[in-house]
Amino acid sequence: MAYPAQLRLIYGEGDSSEGGVSSPDSHTDDAALDAYSRVVTSVAERLAPSVLSLAIERGGRRGQGSGVIVTPDGYALTSAHVVEHASGGRALLADGRDAAFAVVGRDPLSDLAVIRVVSGDLVAAPLGDAGRLRVGQLVIAIGSPLGFMGSVTAGVVSALGRSLPTRSGAAMRLVENVIQTDAALNPGNSGGALADSAGRVVGVNTAVAGVGLGLAVPIDATTLRIVSALMREGRYRRAYLGVAGGPQPLAPRVARQLGRPTAVQVVEVVGESPAARAGIRPGDRILDVDGTTIGGVHDLQRLMDGDAVGRALTVRVLREGRPIELAVTPVELRGDA
Repeated sequence: MAYPAQLRLIYGEGDSSEGGVSSPDSHTDDAALDAYSRVVTSVAERLAPSVLSLAIERGGRRGQGSGVIVTPDGYALTSAHVVEHASGGRALLADGRDAAFAVVGRDPLSDLAVIRVVSGDLVAAPLGDAGRLRVGQLVIAIGSPLGFMGSVTAGVVSALGRSLPTRSGAAMRLVENVIQTDAALNPGNSGGALADSAGRVVGVNTAVAGVGLGLAVPIDATTLRIVSALMREGRYRRAYLGVAGGPQPLAPRVARQLGRPTAVQVVEVVGESPAARAGIRPGDRILDVDGTTIGGVHDLQRLMDGDAVGRALTVRVLREGRPIELAVTPVELRGDA
């Protein structure tokens, strides 16, 4: 077959028949593309059996989302907002099976939920560590956007350390170390897997913040504690102090004396809260809690886990230029707090 002179078809190395000789760089480009494709297809093949397409009924209205199986006996992760106000639904597996699932527990303040699929012969996805990710690293998203089962998109980690605000009733929290990716995410991807090039799940896709800007809750030590609690108890307990504030630089002299550049300045104290009862005031700067340095809100938030509920904590604050110690006993954070 004759081709126009301007077309150059690449057949094989050294083969100049039918279409001419390819440029010196073309084989390198093809090899790179093949390597990229091999990684993506390998991850897709490995994880596809573990990814679920979820269908949920809420008051006569249908919802959809994705999930990822993490244990062979049917426990799976998804986003809390996917199963909001639902006790169960149907899960479609990659092999065509349609199984019922029950909601085991939800934690809206981390946007994580655990469900259990009622079926046998399930394949659990391996979990990775989002703390090992680097900006620019290849990641693959697998889920069911718009109900299209097993859809695969690929991109890179475009940023790390993002924060995602969440709410449960009046309670608010920032999910830390959220992964930002340019892998295409669409409605229905929520709850699906974000994987690294080794096929390990490093995030749970949770939000589309804009074109080419997707967010995923990281799989890390904090996430695993939450997931374990949801599996055991159906909920994750958090401690509540009743303060609002933000990081504030310390004066150079004070910073040198205390050995840290910032503290958390209290801007509001909720009435009748543990902080109010302990005597914490607006304008106080929280320096440390039980000896742990507090340089930002995330440091304080990290300490407010279930173990702190009902336990007296020593909070050191800077007030009128001098440090003082106060005893605070947190209570359990409720969604309507």
